[in-house]
Amino acid sequence: MFLSLANARKSETARKSETEKTQSLKEKLAFVNIYTYIHTKQEKMSEFKINTVLVTGSNRGLGFEFVQQFVNRENPPETIFATCRDPEGARSQELKKFSEKHENVIVIRLDSTDSASINATVKQVEKHLNGKNLDLLINNAGVLNPQSLETQTAEDMLQVYNINVVGPMLVTQAFHHLLKRYGEESNAKSAIIHISSLLGSIEGVPKMFSSFPVISYRCSKAALNMLACCHAVGYKQDGIISLAIHPGWVRTDMGGSQALLSKEESVGEIMKIISSLNETQSGTFVDYKGIHTPW
Repeated sequence: MFLSLANARKSETARKSETEKTQSLKEKLAFVNIYTYIHTKQEKMSEFKINTVLVTGSNRGLGFEFVQQFVNRENPPETIFATCRDPEGARSQELKKFSEKHENVIVIRLDSTDSASINATVKQVEKHLNGKNLDLLINNAGVLNPQSLETQTAEDMLQVYNINVVGPMLVTQAFHHLLKRYGEESNAKSAIIHISSLLGSIEGVPKMFSSFPVISYRCSKAALNMLACCHAVGYKQDGIISLAIHPGWVRTDMGGSQALLSKEESVGEIMKIISSLNETQSGTFVDYKGIHTPW
């Protein structure tokens, strides 16, 4: 009898232990499920939504690579405005052929130094948007002339400034109303990405000046960085994020064949930055990896 009672108690204890283990496992699974749900929701909330994007200088180099990588995203933008100075020119044929295969790519003529051209582009973009906002503007168009302190001329300095600084200023002014968020959309964000350069870093001059003097280019990119900061502060109330990005030394017509990065690598990393854009990044100068770069 006593043995039977002892066995019953052991059996009951074992059942309780098994029940407690099962309950503990259920609680752990429930916690994992809740954590996964919250984490996934936060990731989705933190993703910067891009339905419409405009890229300047998109017929070659980094600009064309941006267009291609936007098209190949898992959730590509509804509309990609690929702008360049001469859509019919020989240098734009690859872009044109690409756009013919992808209906969300719209090629539009834009000379960023010509106010009439900019205004005409705005009208075309507005027509295609049909009341929608522009989510992202990438000021990519730029030029580099290899001038030293001895060879730098006023004409070259003005030309480079006109393309690298005045152009982005005029383009951003013209598209500001499409980037701006109103009413119910005031909590949403749009963004301006200025493709800058480490050569525009004033603090970095002593390290690289002898290898890359390029005076007009350096000065223009330093000025572009200031413009990016001004946009960040001046357009904050409009829900617009603005930052300057150094794309790295890239193998393009501008960067040359000795450059360290391919276009695919550079733009691929910048796309990661764009995907997670938020207000904390506005007004910063970072490289293609998202690492802060000295002003």
